[in-house]
Amino acid sequence: MPSLDDLLHAAVTGVGGTERPGQVEMAHAVADAVESGEHLLVQAGTGTGKSLAYLVPAVQHAMDTGKTAIVATATLALQAQIVDRDMPRLAEALEPVVGRRPTYALVKGRRNYVCLHKLEGGFPDDDADSLLSVGDVDRAASRLGAEVVRLREWAGETESGDRDELVPGVSERAWRQVSVSAEECLGSRCPMVAECFVERSREAAKDVDVVVTNHSFMAIDAFEGRQMLPEHDVLVVDEGHELVDRVTSTITDELTPGTVRAASKRAGRQADAAEALDDAATLLESVLEPMPEGRLTAVPDALALALGRIRDVARAAQTELKPQQGEEPDGAKQVARAAVEDLFDVSARMLEERELDVVWLSKDPRRGPVLRVAPMSVAMLVRDKVFDERTVVITSATLELGGSFDAVAGTIGLRGEGSPAWRGLDVGSPFEYPKQGIAYVAKHLPPPGRDGTAPETLDEIEALVRAAGGRTLGLFSSMRAAKEATEVMRERLDDTDIVVLCQGEDQISTLVREFAKDPRTCLFGTLSLWQGVDVPGSSCQLVIVDRIPFPRPDDPLASARSQAIARMGGNGFMAVSATHAALRLAQGAGRLIRRGDDRGVVAFLDSRMMTARYAGFLQRSLPPFWPTADRAMVLSALARLDETAPPPLPVAEPARRGLTGALAGTSMGSGSAAPVAAERPVAAERPVAADPPPPASPRTAVTHGHAWTAELDEELRDGVSLGLSLDELAESMEVPSEAVAARLAGLGLEAGRGPTLTFD
Repeated sequence: MPSLDDLLHAAVTGVGGTERPGQVEMAHAVADAVESGEHLLVQAGTGTGKSLAYLVPAVQHAMDTGKTAIVATATLALQAQIVDRDMPRLAEALEPVVGRRPTYALVKGRRNYVCLHKLEGGFPDDDADSLLSVGDVDRAASRLGAEVVRLREWAGETESGDRDELVPGVSERAWRQVSVSAEECLGSRCPMVAECFVERSREAAKDVDVVVTNHSFMAIDAFEGRQMLPEHDVLVVDEGHELVDRVTSTITDELTPGTVRAASKRAGRQADAAEALDDAATLLESVLEPMPEGRLTAVPDALALALGRIRDVARAAQTELKPQQGEEPDGAKQVARAAVEDLFDVSARMLEERELDVVWLSKDPRRGPVLRVAPMSVAMLVRDKVFDERTVVITSATLELGGSFDAVAGTIGLRGEGSPAWRGLDVGSPFEYPKQGIAYVAKHLPPPGRDGTAPETLDEIEALVRAAGGRTLGLFSSMRAAKEATEVMRERLDDTDIVVLCQGEDQISTLVREFAKDPRTCLFGTLSLWQGVDVPGSSCQLVIVDRIPFPRPDDPLASARSQAIARMGGNGFMAVSATHAALRLAQGAGRLIRRGDDRGVVAFLDSRMMTARYAGFLQRSLPPFWPTADRAMVLSALARLDETAPPPLPVAEPARRGLTGALAGTSMGSGSAAPVAAERPVAAERPVAADPPPPASPRTAVTHGHAWTAELDEELRDGVSLGLSLDELAESMEVPSEAVAARLAGLGLEAGRGPTLTFD
């Protein structure tokens, strides 16, 4: 194997770039971490070329050991960049040097793919008025029907079944008609398992060098033991500043009267407990309706009664919905079983009142009262499940706050007693921020209030957008503010050719492409745009930040974390709220300068960026732009940039994908990955793993189409302790023997090995 420097040089040359000191330093740090097993936190500013800095050593390690390296990102945009741009060019550049072409694949959650069995009517409809439940005569009756018609046509052409390939996109309601969750899937009992897009893509990903996935999928794989990712000993987490939020979101549960009623409807005539579930939903609604929004420091007696009723009825429904031995696969029963199991798990979790869990109630205008539960901290969970038994590299442009990695390290379990060894490294950025960008604070504006956007602020947005000639990414602290600004600007800019797009009007990837293609376009939105947009060139020369993105004062998780830190003698505001805001501001401001020739302005419409006592902390988290509060100078600079701006850079359009998630037409984007894998030298061959065992958690234990509960697991253990054989266990539990065998393997048990009587 050539040296790391040789590989990096070949890769950088192959993609038409130039080696940068920070990139070289980071690549060696990643290789050293992989070699030593010491975890690495590396801050690499925009323009460093950090993707190549971790992909090259990851490929080198995979070829040396025969083990796949996993790369997890927070955003779909970065996933697409790695799979569509970085890895194809890297593979082509390294092939002459290493003797074969590096391989790669994209792995996503099941909901991202079309379910062929559902498309053919194998599952009940989610919407009574959908195309799947009405005659052909009604096809044109609704937008939903038209969308599903297009989905059917596309499903017959696509090789990947990946939703991101579908352009223009469809509504979430339409997509639900053709997709299923992991819990609803029939697994190996599905009659179309051989054609399943998910199963084929994961099979194709088993033997590649690099698998690209997202934080949530990686977390589920690590926490719940589903073993959906190939065996690996190296994990790279890009956009690492998002890891805690994505992990927290993954293990946040919610309960509403509507979800209980939906489970009752799905159970229907298949379970006598369905009617009792409907009654339990009414009881829950009567308890939640008069309760105020906010955190529940303890579960009130009336709520405990309602939750206990849901838990008990859901348990009874689980028993009724248990498939009988030899029963044909039934999509409707599987969907019902998944729904009632979720009710059981969530209600039981809320009743446990775990020490670190935070329970709160919110009122949604559409869904009514929503009861949620989430962990106050995921630090120990991440330490035990993510950092154990593999080397982890966490990277981002914003990991270091106040000159230290300690704040971020503490949130992911890398501080305190028993924490694993790790190293922090900042490799800087090649950009000349003071010459390329201006940081403007509109100090003359009134401080933001709670009653919508001030008229003066809307005037400021209009003036800035007009001066820039469009070319504006507007980052707002709420969707309400983004929509309000969109409506007002569309009206006020009617005398120009400037177009204003708003998040929610189409898929974000589609909106970003439209924004990047037309310099007269503005794109307004909220959280997803703060850190998921990469638009280099003249299409983005102004980034507007409407206010400091603190967590909402009534955010239950943020307030619970602040209070916990304050009780320990710390500064809860600085540790939680200010840190959250600093990370968001750094990410948002980082949208402006994406290349060495980019120029522009980041405009902060919140005077507290200069006047508040914490202003210095926030300012130090930003790239070192040239700072000013001179409005006239900023408007003049934007106008000059508009006049001299070069044409926008070409924008790649979505293309069809192959089984591995790679673009169709590339070496990894057509057909199976097996022929490529066969090119491996004998020394690099990796063993073929057996089918993964089912998870230990009964919440996700759907094995061979059979859903396991805690009670069934206990019954299984009792049978083993009695020495029952596999056939005897299957017969007594009325479960297919192959499902019992798989569950035994997942629990580390073996049939027929319990204590037995011996007669001499």
